Amino acid sequence: MSDDIQRHQSNERLSRVVVHNGVVYVAGCTANDRSGDAQAQTADILAKIDGYLESVGTNKNRLLSVQIWLQDIDRDFAGLNAAWAAWVPKDAMPTRATCEAKLAAPDLRVEIIVTAAL
Repeated sequence: MSDDIQRHQSNERLSRVVVHNGVVYVAGCTANDRSGDAQAQTADILAKIDGYLESVGTNKNRLLSVQIWLQDIDRDFAGLNAAWAAWVPKDAMPTRATCEAKLAAPDLRVEIIVTAAL
């Protein structure tokens, strides 16, 4: 019964966006430009997330949950939060968790996954 599940931008490893029962799941996103600090990488990622959400008819005002992984939480938490504060709607805060993790490449400082309502 996969006809009620919409998968977008799929490849051999994952679907970038999945929609099911009015909920949008966006896979972990990293920055295209990995040369910047955590604030720059976060801003890059959040712009990508805006595009993914828009592609299926929703936006950041409909966020439900956000998970954030930082390469070095001591070094990168303040930069992440600066970019986050400039982006997230003050009247539509999602739940959020932020953890430190070994990311897929040494130049990645931030990875973010979001869930939103349609």
